[in-house]
Amino acid sequence: MSEVVSPPAKRPVIVWDLVLSIVLLVLMAGLAFMLLFFSFFLAFAGDSCGASSTCDVDRIGTGMLLAMILPIVVAVLALVATVVVLVLKRIAFWIPLVGMVLMVGAFALGAAVTASGVQPA
Repeated sequence: MSEVVSPPAKRPVIVWDLVLSIVLLVLMAGLAFMLLFFSFFLAFAGDSCGASSTCDVDRIGTGMLLAMILPIVVAVLALVATVVVLVLKRIAFWIPLVGMVLMVGAFALGAAVTASGVQPA
């Protein structure tokens, strides 16, 4: 005798999670653009170079690039991860939240590297 095996039940779409995830992804994109905008202001860290402080312009430039690029990379990774988890019909709203925290941390890292390039005389 052969057993009849029924196919596994499909997971239902979790509507509240889908809507919340989309809203948080939009907010995350806004945060990414805001951090990108603020990263250009890190160039002002070198304003006192030569007059009242010594500066490592390579470190300032590296910090600016980190503050520009890292939040965008984190945002793209969080976006991809959220879409994959949503396609699998799992709870995904937490991924953009974690992504936003990591984006702010990445920006802070770049700002810290930039600030470390300026040494008061």
